[in-house]
Amino acid sequence: MQKNSHRTEEGPISSETRINDRIRVPEVRLVGPNGEQVGIVRIEDALRLAQEADLDLVEVAPQARPPVCKLMDYGKFKYESAQKARESRRNQQQTVIKEQKLRPKIDPHDYETKKGHVSRFLNQGHKVKVTIMFRGREQSRPELGFRLLQRLADDVSELGFIEANPKQDGRNMIMVLAPHKTNKTKPKANA
Repeated sequence: MQKNSHRTEEGPISSETRINDRIRVPEVRLVGPNGEQVGIVRIEDALRLAQEADLDLVEVAPQARPPVCKLMDYGKFKYESAQKARESRRNQQQTVIKEQKLRPKIDPHDYETKKGHVSRFLNQGHKVKVTIMFRGREQSRPELGFRLLQRLADDVSELGFIEANPKQDGRNMIMVLAPHKTNKTKPKANA
């Protein structure tokens, strides 16, 4: 086996990019180091061109027929693609779902406390999964839980909206509230 200038992982077929000797097709569509189209060439010729230019032959589109390969520095390619992946992860907003559990026959003071938690979560820009837990005979009265969830949604309507309507899930009833997009604690206007 010819020794590669770069270490490659041995193992089962994976989604990892194939380079140099690992490309096992009779011919490839070759792209030069500066993006110029070379055309369809035999794999032996492509590998020879890569060796002469002191570059790697990297498969960039394995699904194409024939596969598209490019002459490039594989180490630099891996580094740049890792940088792009890191950058896209940085730009993604993490959605955090907080959970608040209630009982159908909740004490008014406890309800106010739980409502305060839900309001705080929505203010911070988090989604809130509100769960009503039914016990024993309470399961035969799902309308109690539904009314409680509707009341909570109405109480926090200036902070968020119902993203997923209340639905029964075994012994529980679940509703998801999401914050309004422009929810950065704006002062209330006096009416």
